Amino acid sequence: MASSCSENRVPVASSAAAENLAKKLTDLPTELLEYILCFPTLDHIDISNVSCCCKRLHEVCHGSGKVWGHQYKLRWPRLQRLYRSNESYDWQQEFRTRLRVCLQIQRTVLSISKRFFAEVPCVGQVLGDSFTEIESLGAPEHFCEDELLSILNSDRRKSLTLKYYAKKILYFLRQQNILRSLKGFLERPPEQQEALEGAVLVDQYCNPLADFTLESISAQLEDIREKVKKYLRVKNPSHPSLRSAQGECVVVVREFELQRQVLSALNAVLYEQLQFKGNECDYYNPMNSYTHQVLLRRTGIPISLSVLYMTLARKLGVVLEPVNFPNHFLLRWCQRRASSGDIYDYVYIDAFGKGKQLTAKECEYLIRQQVTADYYSSISTTELLLRMVGNLLNIGKRGEGSEKSYQLLRDSLDLYLTIDPDNVQYLLLQARLYFHLGIWPEKVLDILQHIQALDPSQHGAVGYLVQHTLEHIQDKRHALEPEVKRRSAPEHSQVQYSVGLIMKHKRSGYNCVIYGWDPKCSMSPEWIATMRVHQLTHGSNQPFYNVLVQDGTCRYGAQENLEPHSAPLEISHPEVGRYFSDFSNTHYLANEELQRHYPEDTAETQRAVEELYRSQGSDSGHAASSKPDPDSTEH
Repeated sequence: MASSCSENRVPVASSAAAENLAKKLTDLPTELLEYILCFPTLDHIDISNVSCCCKRLHEVCHGSGKVWGHQYKLRWPRLQRLYRSNESYDWQQEFRTRLRVCLQIQRTVLSISKRFFAEVPCVGQVLGDSFTEIESLGAPEHFCEDELLSILNSDRRKSLTLKYYAKKILYFLRQQNILRSLKGFLERPPEQQEALEGAVLVDQYCNPLADFTLESISAQLEDIREKVKKYLRVKNPSHPSLRSAQGECVVVVREFELQRQVLSALNAVLYEQLQFKGNECDYYNPMNSYTHQVLLRRTGIPISLSVLYMTLARKLGVVLEPVNFPNHFLLRWCQRRASSGDIYDYVYIDAFGKGKQLTAKECEYLIRQQVTADYYSSISTTELLLRMVGNLLNIGKRGEGSEKSYQLLRDSLDLYLTIDPDNVQYLLLQARLYFHLGIWPEKVLDILQHIQALDPSQHGAVGYLVQHTLEHIQDKRHALEPEVKRRSAPEHSQVQYSVGLIMKHKRSGYNCVIYGWDPKCSMSPEWIATMRVHQLTHGSNQPFYNVLVQDGTCRYGAQENLEPHSAPLEISHPEVGRYFSDFSNTHYLANEELQRHYPEDTAETQRAVEELYRSQGSDSGHAASSKPDPDSTEH
């Protein structure tokens, strides 16, 4: 029986009494025994032990499935939505399978840190191998995802390394599922490809850990549609758009005046009541392209606002078409009963400009240049998605090499090449990106081989990358073990601080945690000159520390600029779990990999915090705001 229950169990005085008690227990009706065995303090080990006592209890535990069903629902409540109440299941087998997945995933996630600690942090390389291992389990994907969520939802201060890699695996798993959904979407006939669904798939791929679905997005649009209908009802109670209820087929509005009333009502609700607007101040923020963020922030760019506007109009019976106008995405509304090839038979709608209706000539004024008639044509959903993903790709290029911009660039390239797999320009960009980041070299070779088959004229660029990628693979096979730094070594005698300590920058005031150190500055002469290290009292000939900063950056700070924080606090940095296993109120505990690198720092950190915070309680202060550091750099 489980230890949680054993303390409350009264020992039996004799074997005779025990036998009598057993008889009385097994004589109880099945329903009552099942009720007892579903007591909350009993776990699966208790139930397994009880089922081994006698044939009667074995039948009760396994007969109707109620006991094991209770155990399953108690342990994994999130999975209940996947089971139908009117169907029967082998709950013991479901429990066994889910438990096996639990143990295997935990082993897999723990092994990742040992294998990839010395590598540059990157989703693709870490998860390529790990995903294969998880796939080989042959278990349902929702079991794997549920276990990863269980890890992520556990005590936020504990198992930080486990959480760090579980999050990466979950990110990768969900992206693979979304890509499969996108490929299925693209295989449908064009008339079955709704722009909203495609836009949501793009959004989900770039934000795989966000909690939204096509259904939740559609529900929000349905609420807006109801507001438009309410507004329209005041203006025209007999309007045909008011006839269709939620879920029913939409009545297509034929009369132009009635269509105009719909668009007028849509503008009033969307831009006046709900205050949707184009984001002119922060145009290149990727959130302007994500449907769930546009609905949340009521702010977007022309294409994202156009998708919402067009979807709402169609829900109200008015057909609008997307127009791939240069520098400013538009919608068009036909003023003739049949489709026309004349661009002057259309009114053009600027969803970014609060639904303003434009003539063909006014569209040119909008972008301050003349264009040919081709740019006024309607486009397919596939072309719309390519433009949407192309916008994200360009934002990633503008990101100046930050981790977020690299991730956005990778995600948008994945999406673009899923839609247009033979685009040589973007295949080459993808290969160069992976090569630059030093990740997934086998994938780089596959991409380069595909480029060579598509366009032999790229032989020069392909040959260069192939040669250096093969060298990279060879170097990885002979990678050296990370240097072990012992504090007791004479050359480290000036190192005052140790990994895991919460520090504060004396001049800039930012909060950080140490995850590495050097006995003196190890950066290049160019870096030392650029950062004006010579202006420090001890210059570059003093210990320097690698720190994770509260604002999400990684910096390299001089010892004279750092001091222990007076009120230790958690550091909300995405890489904390890569180096530390737990936060213990006063400091971070180095994980096994970091301890191997700095084997004597754990004891030193413990000694330091006992001395520093002896007079304080176990709970430390609140997080202070972080500020940029002009004297150190991100790396």
